[in-house]
Amino acid sequence: MKIKQILNNNAAIVIDEQEEKIAIGAGVGFGKQKNDIVISSRVEKLFVLKENEKLQQLLLRIPEEHFTISEEIITYTEKRLGTELSEHIRVQLADHISFAIEREQSGIKLKNKLLQEIKILYREEFEIGLWAIQHIKEKFQITMPADEAAFIALYIHTMKLQGGDIHETVKQTTIIQDMVQTIKKYLNIEVHEADISYERLVTHLQFALSRAKWYESHVMDNEMFEMIKKKYTYSFQCAQKVAQEIYASYQIELPEEELGYITLHIERLRTH
Repeated sequence: MKIKQILNNNAAIVIDEQEEKIAIGAGVGFGKQKNDIVISSRVEKLFVLKENEKLQQLLLRIPEEHFTISEEIITYTEKRLGTELSEHIRVQLADHISFAIEREQSGIKLKNKLLQEIKILYREEFEIGLWAIQHIKEKFQITMPADEAAFIALYIHTMKLQGGDIHETVKQTTIIQDMVQTIKKYLNIEVHEADISYERLVTHLQFALSRAKWYESHVMDNEMFEMIKKKYTYSFQCAQKVAQEIYASYQIELPEEELGYITLHIERLRTH
């Protein structure tokens, strides 16, 4: 493959099999000129240019070291999860990390309002996020808060889904947070995020939303459902309130059977 354009020391546009591609690898563009030959063994990743024009734009826009550390985070993540991540979102992750580094260098710190929910819903991704901010600290002597680890976790979770949408991931997590806030307000209680009952509730709400999206529900026989309604009246009313509010805000309808299961989780949270 021959070089057509140098993007930075570690990236170049090349002609490979009569097709323009972006070649990424240590030293791929270092000391090179147009029409120089690139040794294939140096190329770690190869992308078809017409499908990755945003990647080309990104490589020209952000500091090279920001893109490099993003790739290192992706490589670590793929090894940790044992799966290849979607290419569709690596540009967004690199862009986000570059912006986050610039923010920290400017003394601007953003709070992640979904921090507690992310820690529970995407536990392994959050642990990777913690590794990522430690890696950034070692490379750039920049200390980032756990809030940033949670932001990175959302991107990683989305990258696990082929063609996933970061906005959809954020939306679902926000809905879950709204549901939890409704429960806490209705019950007038403060909940410790490390409480196992809280974790079970949040996890169940995630699955409940997924089932509602695909018009699926837990099968609960009518006799059991009626017993739950009578025995845990207050918690069931709370579950109804949750259903009413997410329907009003997001037009998501939870079936009554699902409310029975949510009631059990609310009752456990209320009494433990």
